[in-house]
Amino acid sequence: MNAVEIEEAISELASQPFDRAEFAFQFLAGFGNKATTIKRLRAAGGSNASDVAHGILQRNNIHLATCEVGEVDATLQALRDSPKTATAKAKFILATDGETLAAEDVTSDDPPIACEFTDFPNHFGFFLPLAGITTVKQIRESSFDIRATGRLNKLYVELLNDNPDWAEPARRPDMNHFMARLIFCFFAEDTDIFNGEGLFTRTVEQMSARDSRDTHEIIGNIFRAMDTRPAERAGANIPPHANGFPYVNGSLFSGSTDAPVFSRIARSFLINIGTLDWKKINPDIFGSMIQAVADDEERGALGMHYTSVPNILKVLNPLFLDDLRAQLEAAGDNARKLLNLRSRMAKIRVFDPACGSGNFLVIAYKQMRAIEAVINAKRGEAERRSDIPLTNYRGIELRHFPAEIARLALIIAEYQCDVTYRGQKEALAEFLPLDSENWITCDNALRIDWLSVCPPTGTAVKLRGDDLYSTPLDQSEIDFENEGGETYICGNPPYIGSSVQTLEQKSDLEWLFAKSLKSWKNLDYISGWFFKAANFCNMSPSDLAFVSTNSICQGQQVPLIWPKLLELGIRIHFAHSSFKWSNLAAHNAGVTVVIVGCSISQGTATLYSIDSSGESVKREVPAINPYLVSGATMVVQAKSKPPNGLGLMYKGNMPSDGGFLILESAEAAELIETAPKAAEFIYQYSGSRDFIQGHLRYCLWIDDKDANRAAEIAAIKLRLDGVRHFRSTAKAVTTRPYAEYPHKFRQIQDVARNNSIIIPRHTSERREFLPFGLLPADAIISDSALAIYDAPYWNMAIIGSRLHLVWVATVCGKIKTDFRYSNTFGWNAFPLPQLTEQNKADLTKCAEDILLAREAHYPATIADLYDPEAMDEKYPDLRRAHDANDETLERIYIGRRFKNDTERLEKLFELYTRMTTGKAVA
Repeated sequence: MNAVEIEEAISELASQPFDRAEFAFQFLAGFGNKATTIKRLRAAGGSNASDVAHGILQRNNIHLATCEVGEVDATLQALRDSPKTATAKAKFILATDGETLAAEDVTSDDPPIACEFTDFPNHFGFFLPLAGITTVKQIRESSFDIRATGRLNKLYVELLNDNPDWAEPARRPDMNHFMARLIFCFFAEDTDIFNGEGLFTRTVEQMSARDSRDTHEIIGNIFRAMDTRPAERAGANIPPHANGFPYVNGSLFSGSTDAPVFSRIARSFLINIGTLDWKKINPDIFGSMIQAVADDEERGALGMHYTSVPNILKVLNPLFLDDLRAQLEAAGDNARKLLNLRSRMAKIRVFDPACGSGNFLVIAYKQMRAIEAVINAKRGEAERRSDIPLTNYRGIELRHFPAEIARLALIIAEYQCDVTYRGQKEALAEFLPLDSENWITCDNALRIDWLSVCPPTGTAVKLRGDDLYSTPLDQSEIDFENEGGETYICGNPPYIGSSVQTLEQKSDLEWLFAKSLKSWKNLDYISGWFFKAANFCNMSPSDLAFVSTNSICQGQQVPLIWPKLLELGIRIHFAHSSFKWSNLAAHNAGVTVVIVGCSISQGTATLYSIDSSGESVKREVPAINPYLVSGATMVVQAKSKPPNGLGLMYKGNMPSDGGFLILESAEAAELIETAPKAAEFIYQYSGSRDFIQGHLRYCLWIDDKDANRAAEIAAIKLRLDGVRHFRSTAKAVTTRPYAEYPHKFRQIQDVARNNSIIIPRHTSERREFLPFGLLPADAIISDSALAIYDAPYWNMAIIGSRLHLVWVATVCGKIKTDFRYSNTFGWNAFPLPQLTEQNKADLTKCAEDILLAREAHYPATIADLYDPEAMDEKYPDLRRAHDANDETLERIYIGRRFKNDTERLEKLFELYTRMTTGKAVA
């Protein structure tokens, strides 16, 4: 179940008569527990181990109990004191008597819940971990947004069913505009923007027929009134029921005021939505939640789409907010310095060229208003009207509805800030009519000229004093050279890897890069935003920071896009290493991202990372390279051969055979039994999965000189005929000529004379060491793996080291979050010092010790041995062997063990720079 479905189930439970005997089971069902789980809890002698009267205990989840009226506190204390709560590792305790409800998260310091029973759905976010949904504090405190989203989604779907023409592409923008108008009305009627509480919902309920036949007409009249100035209403034939609504306009109600036809169900949904308390709306995340309502693909995961405020602040704080706060602190109570800072802030522009529903812009605006409020308070002007215009928060968004919601979210944020910092009366006095300027542009950000959305600002900020924060006390006014001030580009553009882009997206990249970059087809889609932002910074001095998948700073993307960005004078002035961009999905599913902040200005740089406690740690460094590692700006280039005597690493052999040359164990045994002469052509066959999972397969491996003799064996001939037919009809034209050689693999790289080292091309990020293995000479390695043939054993010590893993993870890139090995980047470009014969001997022994430790646990597979949860407990000798290997190798590099992966990477890049340029790194 997703968050919206859970909220609906819990709201339904709270609205029903309280059933003391059934509540616990209904509650658990509402959080997605299966019927079989609840049946076991019900059964006498079943899984319920509660020792509290009328209690239900679900291991690893919750201990809850119902009680007599007035006994909630005592019952909660009994649950708290119960030894079963601790031994069963319950996360929550809950007690209710049907009138009140109290609950605690016993695993955290979050404040407990105590509320009326009917109000507990407003706190459903508190319990989301019961459904395997890991939340952040901001979401747990914003249950309203999810409740509102679920109800709006029901209304939206019902209206599309009732008005199929509005679901067509031509009218879908009208439908989305209609929903934006409704959201404004619900907010306005609960915040005194409309005269009288609940004016919109009450008018629709009282004035429209119960059978809903004229609901659309009533709503259309209301919308028309809000688009008509008071002085013009007499001649506009506005009916009395609509005349009490204020003039709003601001383009929100301009144009057609038609409303879709309502069914009785849709009308009831609308009235139900109006009963919610829209004062609780949180524009920080509400926009992305509402966006999912209108997105057919996202609606299935409704309630899981939001961008957490802490994550957005990882972008905005180092981009410019931290500097503003530092200047605020430095200003102290100096009125002139505070004035200069306020004037500077009034001219700052925040530009999100992939703004979606406006999350980055809204949060930037609210943070700026908070800083301005402190300035005003220090200057004795607490109720002063804000100098920060919404039009300084510019955005580009491809889709109409998110663009509308972004503008609406900013309008709501402005009003809420005015109420907070100036008071309700002042906020209302200046809120309507809305400004009709449209500062959110609906267009293709990779095609449109960004300077048309955010015009050039000039090159400097000019003061009459010498500098911004040490100006003469008699300076009368700050004097900017232009009205733009500083521009900060930020956002979370679409990533979209090269292999999954649509034709239109490929066309966008071609339009941008075809004249300047030969390999543009291999670029991730987000590269276009970095490229356009870098060009923008050259024309209008700005700083930028984007959230991106870590692929932009790994693997082939780095040599593709970063040389072009560096040519434009861009340098990375801050970055945040990989972390999960969390959402509301079960088990906190989220994409792994980085944050890259760039500037043309020079200076030191700041690297952020996540420590073991989940907190961000910052480190000042001289420079940051495109791999987000402290060090000189450089790009690792693919190499055709490895350095320092490392063995040649090849991609394995590719059959392209339709499966006819590959044999499962049983098939190989059957073939040998029916045709014993076939045995000489059957070889062990191993790919990545076979090696890691311990799966034994075989293949037919036939030399040219033996082809005729092998074909005389009927069972083999049948298989070769299958290969011939498959290749002759293959979709890939290049495969068809190989139908003439059905006995051979499509691509043969090499085979071993003594042994082969196998390296899987992909491996789980959970493993602390890259898997490798030693195979006999008669083992054929498939193209799902890489191979080194007849190489010295010490090569395995390199592959199995922590040093090599962090290099591969950084330079080769990943597929999703798993390691992706590249021989040209990972092996051939690996910085290895010149090894002495003693070094090689020591590393050889380390590799042998690792192999012997594995052998001691036969038949445990690589998957078993390198499971991080089992390695220390079950295979400590293997762990010791790897530790010894790491120590031996790392002492060759720096004479001691490295402190952490950061130090490892910095040393590797330093050595790489020295090896490729011949210069030591300063």
